[in-house]
Amino acid sequence: MTAVLFDMDGVLVDSEDYWVEFQREEILPATVPDEDVAVAETSGMNFREIYDYLDDEYGAAISREAFVQRFTEAAEEIYTERAALLDGLHALLAELDDRGVPTALVSSSPHEWIGMVTERFDLENEFDHVISADDIDAASKPAPDIFEYAAAEIGVPAEDCVVVEDSENGIEAAARAGTVVIAYRIDAHGDIDRSPADEVVASPAALRECTLTLAERL
Repeated sequence: MTAVLFDMDGVLVDSEDYWVEFQREEILPATVPDEDVAVAETSGMNFREIYDYLDDEYGAAISREAFVQRFTEAAEEIYTERAALLDGLHALLAELDDRGVPTALVSSSPHEWIGMVTERFDLENEFDHVISADDIDAASKPAPDIFEYAAAEIGVPAEDCVVVEDSENGIEAAARAGTVVIAYRIDAHGDIDRSPADEVVASPAALRECTLTLAERL
């Protein structure tokens, strides 16, 4: 059996466009004002672990509470007002379901944020599993833990899972887990390293075709 695991931010919804802007323009200058930290360095991480990473590597200029509050406020605006759904997603999920391919939403975002997306876009019953990094006590991407956990939850070997990811850390995490990786190229991430991916696509139509082809091939 093959399973397909979808990242949320930057794949299911174009929220990564807004998150990258938020991090570049607001959160990184506030948290590490004396450092030039690339957004790609922390993309794909759980936001709480971003704070730990920045504090450990550079020393944070704001408190954890202030950092979390800024992210929480941004999340509500991005997910409930600004982000748009991947074109053709409902049809793709329906086709995978018709083929008997289990699907999972696998995200570093907390369940509260995932819920904003699934409720707004009528996705609440579209996935067989919804998995947040908050479900596991393990390292964030680029560590492979969340994808290994997702594969185990579904009951499919990692090598038989197709993962759709957009960020450099997410692509690396999926590859390290031993999955087949589709890198979804989005403008927000620019020229990141996508070399660990098995396939790279740059449009919703290409993503659909590649996902269905790989799900059938494995």
